[in-house]
Amino acid sequence: MSKDGGEVKRWVLAGTDYVYPRTTNKILEAYLLQKGVAKADIMINYTPFGHSDWQSIVADIKKFGSAGKKTAVVSTINGDANVPFYKELGNQGLKAKDIPVVAFSVGEEELAGVDTKPLVGHLAAWNYFQSVKDPANEAFIKTWQTFTKNPKRVTNDPMEAHVIGFNMWVEAVKKVGTTDPDKVIDGIIGVKVPNLTGGVSEMLPNHHITKPVLIGEIAANGQFDVVWKTPGLVPGAAWSPILDDSKNLKADWTKPVNCGNFDTVANKCIGKTAAK
Repeated sequence: MSKDGGEVKRWVLAGTDYVYPRTTNKILEAYLLQKGVAKADIMINYTPFGHSDWQSIVADIKKFGSAGKKTAVVSTINGDANVPFYKELGNQGLKAKDIPVVAFSVGEEELAGVDTKPLVGHLAAWNYFQSVKDPANEAFIKTWQTFTKNPKRVTNDPMEAHVIGFNMWVEAVKKVGTTDPDKVIDGIIGVKVPNLTGGVSEMLPNHHITKPVLIGEIAANGQFDVVWKTPGLVPGAAWSPILDDSKNLKADWTKPVNCGNFDTVANKCIGKTAAK
């Protein structure tokens, strides 16, 4: 939306039809409306898992972007459907300079089976990219490629998340002296372990962790060039401050709150995630 971003005025929110994209797009739509974007300038589209016929949808995006206003796509399309989606972008000549796509669910693994040359310049937002230069990341990549016996095998953000999560579990087990799940869940709060991008991630009282946010630009070799990143680590939020029905909620699994959806106005725990 900034001048550096080309001052995008129209937005396509494209996602797979399940809870994550619908929740994300609910937040994004509310955010865009708060920023003065007209409802007519927001196009929302959902497709089923594994959707493969993208010709008409990409044509609709192209038409939506031809109204004289700079247009961008925020994609929460998940899984295998990304391959034909990106191929169709290339087929219809939708280049990043015309209608940029920023994806929340496309990483190195998805791009491994795609000719990325027509996709150069499109974006993805993650907490990790294989291209990050850090000794811990370089060691992890080497270990993974040795394990798979494939020097071209890529890493991605979900893999880093599992590395962090497993190492946090190990530290929590050492901290509480048992693998009992309830004790580990209590003990894991405050645990810190290195991530693969040069920082140290921490488990917060809301059971989310701290991570950097990176925006990467697709390169011709299927990797991402990091073009923007947060100056530090961002604390994960359990509830969106953008939405009216969640802006007063917080998650805090420490005493005395011990609740995943605590209403800070009513000063009480609500819903089924309240601790017994």
